Amino acid sequence: MRRAAVLFLAAFLALVPAGTAAASGGSSGDHARLYQVSVGDSLAAGVQPIGSPDDLFRTTDGYAEQLLAKARLRWPKLTLEKLGCPGETTTTMIRGGICAYPHGSQLDEAVAFLKAHRSLVAFVTIDLGANDFPCQAAECIPAGVAAIQSNLPSILAALRQAAGSDVPIIGMTIYNPFLANWLTGPQGQAIAQASASQLMGPVNAVLRAIFEGSGAQVADIEAAFSSNDFTTQVTLPGVGSVPLNVARICMWTWVCAAPPLGPDNHANRDGYGAIAGAFAAVLGL
Repeated sequence: MRRAAVLFLAAFLALVPAGTAAASGGSSGDHARLYQVSVGDSLAAGVQPIGSPDDLFRTTDGYAEQLLAKARLRWPKLTLEKLGCPGETTTTMIRGGICAYPHGSQLDEAVAFLKAHRSLVAFVTIDLGANDFPCQAAECIPAGVAAIQSNLPSILAALRQAAGSDVPIIGMTIYNPFLANWLTGPQGQAIAQASASQLMGPVNAVLRAIFEGSGAQVADIEAAFSSNDFTTQVTLPGVGSVPLNVARICMWTWVCAAPPLGPDNHANRDGYGAIAGAFAAVLGL
């Protein structure tokens, strides 16, 4: 009986088209979704001051790559389609003008890729909004918020239509580089506190509302960086006792670094790792 059963099974498997058995392995072995699509600005591009100027300071240590490593535990054959453009705003995402893509703008490129690989996309990540402000002063907030509110919903709608209804799309809030002002003294500390309550806090509330209103999930980078925690005191090497949010912005970005690498608002490898971790948590990885 056992030999007969084995021969029957072998004969049956010989008739099964290649790949059929692998595709039925459940979520952890699902090889039908093979692409991670990353769109957005310089953070999606993994920009750091140690990157090559010839490549707009892109690196391979960004959150997209670090998230890919985590996601491959679920999808071993996952491949990264990295489309992020340094300096991208919500306006140039739609119209183009900064980075060159075969299909036009970054949004055009993403839509074309998603349509061409519709059944093969595991998830889409997006970060936008930080470059929409024409200056870093309070008077520039309304113009930046207006641009985000005008453009981001249509961007998300286009991505959703191209990806399909079942593909997770995850946006992110923004960390607060202005917290580095804390290290400059009492006036800088007042600026740091105001930036949390009057600048980044409201902007992140707008981003969160748009993402959730469009049916996207949100990776809370504001929380991952403890951006509003002025209470918890920790030791920052070379400085001393500072609030947790100040320590993390200094340890996870280049904003507190000395020249020539700093000050630079972009995340470092550890900061991109924290961002990747926030995306991974949303995906349940």
